[in-house]
Amino acid sequence: MPLQNGGGAVPEAGTQSLAERIEALFQAVRRPDRTPYSNEDVARACRDSSGETFSATYLWQLRTGRRDNPTKRHLEALATFFQVPVAYFFDDAESARISEEVALLSAMRDAGVRDVALRAVNLSPDGLGTVRDLIESIARREADRRRSTER
Repeated sequence: MPLQNGGGAVPEAGTQSLAERIEALFQAVRRPDRTPYSNEDVARACRDSSGETFSATYLWQLRTGRRDNPTKRHLEALATFFQVPVAYFFDDAESARISEEVALLSAMRDAGVRDVALRAVNLSPDGLGTVRDLIESIARREADRRRSTER
């Protein structure tokens, strides 16, 4: 399945539980229309790729931390579906590195982000700095607006 932008960054994984790591993948990796995959979608794909029993309920238990000791084959099937190395699930250093890559790849799947990045390729360092400053300013303004509407 191709990585699709989920609209959010994948948090640093070094301190995450298995459930948090799986949930981060569900948040970052989306269908081509940017809707999230369901537990049933992922469980079905994992069953098909591994030949192992893999139910939506079992996946829900892994995502919520109610189960935390999957088999190697289950982790391999999840890794295959989400297109990450199996080490993502148990190696803290590798998981942090992969989380950053997944967040970047996920963002680059968004046509608007990709368009801005491609246009920025030919800018001078000063031009890139100006674009970066504008993006940070707009992001701060939008975050302030969201906070004021949540009150």
